Amino acid sequence: MSSIFSKIIAWEIPADVVYEQDDVIVIKDIHPERKTHVLIIPKKEIATIHDMSEADEYILGELLQVAKKVALQLWVQSSYQLRVNVWNMQEVPHIHMHLLSDL
Repeated sequence: MSSIFSKIIAWEIPADVVYEQDDVIVIKDIHPERKTHVLIIPKKEIATIHDMSEADEYILGELLQVAKKVALQLWVQSSYQLRVNVWNMQEVPHIHMHLLSDL
């Protein structure tokens, strides 16, 4: 099920990387909806939250922790929104979280 995010994670295609750690990468959205719009992506490829196992529950917590770090890094910590889309609402079939801000 190799998605475009998997190719970015493998450095097979370029992306504007904002932050990276062992299990998560954060990139700028190529079609931003707000002044600040980044995607927080786990490196483990799971299509949607409905495909997660109980062993994968830590992933959502890790995405939230990374969101907090990135919000501070981007100076938007006082006002931002987090969004996780599911199934038909996802453009890419790989769990990810949007961090959006007008700051």
